[in-house]
Amino acid sequence: MREMRKDCHVLLRCGKRETKYCHGFSSGEMESLQSLCETILPSLPTTTVEGKEDPPTTAVQAFYQASASQSPVPDEVAETLLKRGLKESVILVRSVLWALSTRLGTFLLCGSLCVDDKWPYIKKFASMSLDKREKVLQSWFKSRFLTPIRLAFIYVKILCLFVFFSRGDENGRNQSWEAIGYHVHTDHTPTQPTNERPLQKGIVETMQETESTLPRSLTNKGLPVTMDFEQNLLTIKCDVVIVGSGCGGGVAAAMLSASGHKVVVLEKGNYFTARDYSGLEGPSLDQLYEAGGMLPTTDGKTMILAGSTVGGGSAINWSACIRTPESILREWAQDQEITFFGSPEYVSAMDIVCERIGVTGNCVKEGLQNQVLRKGCEELGLEVNAVPRNSSEKHYCGSCGYGCQKGEKKGTNTTWLVDAVDNGSVILTGCKAVKLILEENKGGSQKENKCIGVLAKTLNDNIRFSLHIEAKATISAGGALLTPPLLISSGLKNENIGRNLHLHPVLMAWGYFPESNSELKGKSFEGGIITSIHKVMSGRSSVRAIIETPLLGPASFATLCPWESGLDIKKRLLRYARTAHMIVIIRDQGSGEVKVEGRIHHNLHNVDKENLKAGLRQALRILIAAGAVEVGTHRSDGQRLKCRGIDSRSLEEFLDTVCPPEGAMSPEEHWALYCSAHQMGSCRIGKNEKEGAVDENGESWEAEGLYVCDASVLPSAVGVNPMITIQTTAYCLSKRIAKSLPSA
Repeated sequence: MREMRKDCHVLLRCGKRETKYCHGFSSGEMESLQSLCETILPSLPTTTVEGKEDPPTTAVQAFYQASASQSPVPDEVAETLLKRGLKESVILVRSVLWALSTRLGTFLLCGSLCVDDKWPYIKKFASMSLDKREKVLQSWFKSRFLTPIRLAFIYVKILCLFVFFSRGDENGRNQSWEAIGYHVHTDHTPTQPTNERPLQKGIVETMQETESTLPRSLTNKGLPVTMDFEQNLLTIKCDVVIVGSGCGGGVAAAMLSASGHKVVVLEKGNYFTARDYSGLEGPSLDQLYEAGGMLPTTDGKTMILAGSTVGGGSAINWSACIRTPESILREWAQDQEITFFGSPEYVSAMDIVCERIGVTGNCVKEGLQNQVLRKGCEELGLEVNAVPRNSSEKHYCGSCGYGCQKGEKKGTNTTWLVDAVDNGSVILTGCKAVKLILEENKGGSQKENKCIGVLAKTLNDNIRFSLHIEAKATISAGGALLTPPLLISSGLKNENIGRNLHLHPVLMAWGYFPESNSELKGKSFEGGIITSIHKVMSGRSSVRAIIETPLLGPASFATLCPWESGLDIKKRLLRYARTAHMIVIIRDQGSGEVKVEGRIHHNLHNVDKENLKAGLRQALRILIAAGAVEVGTHRSDGQRLKCRGIDSRSLEEFLDTVCPPEGAMSPEEHWALYCSAHQMGSCRIGKNEKEGAVDENGESWEAEGLYVCDASVLPSAVGVNPMITIQTTAYCLSKRIAKSLPSA
């Protein structure tokens, strides 16, 4: 078994926990939680292993004997729940755990299954037999009347399986990975020198500073600083302050610094380079993603992935570089009346963006999942296209979502931000914007307020003073989930702020391809993540959905799999390496809102549901045509179909049952967990303040000198992977901002 790279960053390593758990769960709660974990992933006899004539390997035997009740999984689940869970989710789960620690509570939640013919006649959940506990969980999953209990169980199920399949020892090894055929990519040699940190000349990492060294470090970067000891405030002066370093903020920093302006970029995440990345799913999600990759909508229906590191989403996305569709540009330019989207300026900016981030059009060698997508489409006579990527055509990295260890993917952290620091920009990591600094506008402008900077704090507990960054222009580029809460908490009132949020909702279909299918090479986690795409059409020109392939590490795979029983989930994981997934992405007509950080709402339109249905059915047809022996969806009941010998009538009967379910909180027997990796539109550009949160220059309608330059300004959903659209829009807006500022 391969071991973790020894030179990866300490924050991206696995290993034994060095501090005590501080979740504060009572012994009764922990007893219930441990029993739930055991029920979700129990120790099973190896006689239950199916499908092989030979005895199971030692690794498979150990996997079957392992249980999620074993230490430290329950404690890690409790700790993660408190760290990542929404407040009401924590209350809900702890209430259920407390109830299950009592006989009365167990009886109310479990019914007759906890009744025994011996004193005391009613058993607590932990005292029930494993098979009865399993029946209880199965009933909760299907119940239309106990949806809060169902939701509590889903939280525990997700955390339990995630912890079990992502945690590793000091060598980065997990006891289950050999059994399921998984290994961490550790053989990447970075293309850049191992001692190189491309942003070093402009980086100030506040997590490594003290109250005495931070002012000195900032001064050394050419920034005037003043300490006010009475107010416990460090004032920093610059020309432009940018909140966020992703696709919007990175481009803006490069453009404005190239115009001669002194730029300060605030990034709450940490800075990592190619040699720092470990490829380990658990630590990587924890450090590189918003909320550790565990960010649900408030109803628990959709799990959201968003970057939270230097480079933002561009550092961890799946490399797809799809140009803004012409139909979308026409809509934005004509219907929304945002003229630059229909101009040669925008098209030229797309060319410049693609050149700067090294977009290539072909893929020399595809991984298993993309082979499946391509073969299935070809067998059905469907069009399938190559996906341009910001990496070399030979790039065969299946773990770029955990940071590209090869250093070939060109995110803003290796392109635009390098340009920015070369022109004198300073990037403060571990630094979170708290509030925009607004004052009464006395300059004769029609806008009531003027923004003069940002109030921020470091995430270093040893630095107690706040940062007051004064600037001529302030740009919010924290992304569609974080920009609206910052603007609203700072006192802005425009009704479009935080509304019109689009998520590109995703549902998945899967197909199992045994090793005996020798035509399709490799494993599901190998090769470029997205190298092929199929468009599900309605007529000749209308795209209903797109079908691509995802990155799913073992922990993500396990959490998304429907849970039918402990045995079933183990069988599913044994097929992990040869289970190919297709993701169905739609351009959502429905929308949501995010006005408070971490409180995300979203609703599907009926058209969205029809498009998801068409996409799911098409994805299943593709998987079957490619040679899958079994296919299915992630519907809660484990919806699936064995394909060998299937006739067309039986297939169509199965496909007729496939449709997008509601979420777990709906009063339906069947439900599903949706995903989103693209968020946009929550501070959209508008022709006037009734139509949008910012004007065509990206400037707030309410505050002079305040701009937005990220995915939140997009007028609607794009319908394709949005990186090129975001960077191009940021390029156009930042050029306008640069022209509006006094000469440096």
